[in-house]
Amino acid sequence: MSARDIIIRPVVTEKTMKLSEENKVTFEVSKNANKISVAQAINEIYGIKPEKINIVNVHPKKKRMGRFVGKTNAVKKAIVTLPEGQTIDIFDSEN
Repeated sequence: MSARDIIIRPVVTEKTMKLSEENKVTFEVSKNANKISVAQAINEIYGIKPEKINIVNVHPKKKRMGRFVGKTNAVKKAIVTLPEGQTIDIFDSEN
């Protein structure tokens, strides 16, 4: 599995933007990714060795549209703490 298969996309929300002030970046990752594979993928793609990685499984939520009931997708997120002075530009389209 390549690094691009492990890291799907960055998560951009108000909460993740606030975390970026603490030198943390949040990514949506593959369902079978673990901390070690995420660290290797970050190192391969961005050339930065992460200090710490937290993995969060986000469970699906029930949603309704009128009489129709469904669920949102379950996702796995990785919150990556970067070393002091290192940054990842998640708005850069080349990475």
